[in-house]
Amino acid sequence: MSVELHRPFLVGQVPPAGTMVLVEATPAECSALALRMGLPEVSDLRCRFRLTRESTTRVHATGFLQAHIVQTCVISLEDFPAVVEESFAVRFVPSGTETDDMDPETEDEIPYENGTIDLGEAAAEQLGLALDPYPRMPDAELPEVEQEGEPHPFAALDRLRRTN
Repeated sequence: MSVELHRPFLVGQVPPAGTMVLVEATPAECSALALRMGLPEVSDLRCRFRLTRESTTRVHATGFLQAHIVQTCVISLEDFPAVVEESFAVRFVPSGTETDDMDPETEDEIPYENGTIDLGEAAAEQLGLALDPYPRMPDAELPEVEQEGEPHPFAALDRLRRTN
């Protein structure tokens, strides 16, 4: 498990009425997260969790993540700033009790051990899930590709077919 952003929270400290927890990454943690995520920069990350007890061992969390990052455009290969904002819901469960449900509509389960959930790692995972796998800078366009080499052998036939 990664330790770029570690915020342990005891499951037993979640009151029956629930609680709010804010995770904010330090500059050093942002640098480590950028390296982990393959980003030129993560300038800040804030993640707000609303924790609610489902049982003595299961905790439901809803949250909102906001991060200011720099991504590399897949078209121009230039770096550009972006804001990531994502609402999410997850469930913390004891390790080994995760369900085998592969339904993408169900909430993700995050296993924990020794009665401690790691809200920092959960925030880092949410950032990773929220990143665009093919970031594109605004107004970036694919360059036009010129035909090089000899024309395809059937190009002449295609031209004849189109004129008839």
